[in-house]
Amino acid sequence: MAAAVAGALLAGLMATTTTATLTGCSSETVADERPGGESHAAAVAALHRAADVLIRSGSSRVRTTMETATGGTRVSIRGSGAYDFVRRLGRLRLVLPRDAMGAVEHEPITELLASGALFMRNRGAGIPPDKWVRVDTTGIPDGNLVTGGATDPLAAAELLRGARAVSLVGEEGLDGTVVRHYRGTTDIGRAARVASPGVRGPLAAAARGFTEHAVPFDAYIDRQGRLREVRHQFTVTSGEVGGQDGQSDQDGQGSQGGQSGQGGQSGQGDGTGTGGGTASGGGSGAGQPGQGGDAAQGAPGGRSTPGPQSVRRTLGVASTIELYDFGAPAAVTLPKSSDIYTGRVGSPQT
Repeated sequence: MAAAVAGALLAGLMATTTTATLTGCSSETVADERPGGESHAAAVAALHRAADVLIRSGSSRVRTTMETATGGTRVSIRGSGAYDFVRRLGRLRLVLPRDAMGAVEHEPITELLASGALFMRNRGAGIPPDKWVRVDTTGIPDGNLVTGGATDPLAAAELLRGARAVSLVGEEGLDGTVVRHYRGTTDIGRAARVASPGVRGPLAAAARGFTEHAVPFDAYIDRQGRLREVRHQFTVTSGEVGGQDGQSDQDGQGSQGGQSGQGGQSGQGDGTGTGGGTASGGGSGAGQPGQGGDAAQGAPGGRSTPGPQSVRRTLGVASTIELYDFGAPAAVTLPKSSDIYTGRVGSPQT
């Protein structure tokens, strides 16, 4: 059941009808007022340059956790892998939770992270295990901050460029390393405007898709200025829709927003996009990733049109990124076009 809920979470977060609301604190910058405390200007500067320091660091190993509570059930999607901050490429292996009896309900999902794209293998839903599904992250409403079940590590660091309300909690030990713990909020729109080119597109999409830009965070930075851990708190609002399958555009514009219970069909153009189906069994939200036109936004004109049975659901999503073993190799090779799936995409737990 837990894996079914987690699979449904992935489906819901991939919804083409998703909008997101991030709740946070005030927009004022807060100084650390303790004796000997770091000035607010220094704290903000440390967070703003975190992404640049990671790029200079080259690469690292990564652990990810995405947690949510839905229907009284708390689920966690955990990942591990490596990231090359110079090439802006990463590889993660995501593990969905076991069921109540400890049995595996879904095999691990492999994700490749690239500038403007997310590749997923072993996605399930009738997709051949040797094929990849590609999602254009510049065209989905959250910019893949939560869509794939793990936040891109570089995007998580780039989000801190918009940090505004910041305080220094203090120094702590983390995996044997002394780190400074910062707490505050970041502004997703501000971060998108100053992000590095490879991340600017997805963050700009998130800035358009999220209705509120204040994102609470806790960040841990070591004495070399490297981000060691960051936790963002998201509140995602998605629509449940009852009705028919999503159908693909044949002119390369991507699939229209699908409806619950059936798989969508990916666009057949030369871009990439999200298909229209939603998950059954525990969670919902229209849209699965597929190969085809640009990321689908539902009805023509870029907005999906919910049916008369549309219901809004709110999920609290906590995304944590842990970085360690800096300099470790991060070998990532993107799939060839012949290895990318172009057919129908359904629920991830089927």
